[in-house]
Amino acid sequence: MNPTLRGFLIIAAIAVVIVVLHQEATLAALFWVARIAFLLAIAFFLFLLWRDHKSDIAAWPDRAKWVFYGAAAMIAADVLVLTLINESGLDAVAFVLVLAAGVFSMWRVWRDQHTYV
Repeated sequence: MNPTLRGFLIIAAIAVVIVVLHQEATLAALFWVARIAFLLAIAFFLFLLWRDHKSDIAAWPDRAKWVFYGAAAMIAADVLVLTLINESGLDAVAFVLVLAAGVFSMWRVWRDQHTYV
C-alpha cells in the first residue's frame, strides 16, 4: 500500500473515532496542551541560543543590548497575545507586522555588532 494513502487512512480512522465517540472537547483540550508545549519548546530553544551567545551580547554597548532584549520581549509578548486571542484578519496582520519589526530590530543590532569595518 502507498505510504501516503496509508497515512491518510490512519488520519481518517482517528477522525471517525473522535466523531463517533463524541470526543471533540478532549481533542480541543489536547490541542491547547500541544500548543502550550510547542511554545515551551520554542522558549527552551531560544534560551539555549541565548546561553551560547550571552558572552557576546554582554560585550555590546548598553543601547544595543536594550534594543536586542526589548525586541525579544516584544516578540514574546506578540506570540503570547496571539495564542490567547482568536485570530482574525486584522489581528493576523498586526501579529505579522510586530513580529517583522522585532525580528528586523534584532537582526539589525546583531549585524551592527558583528560588522568589523
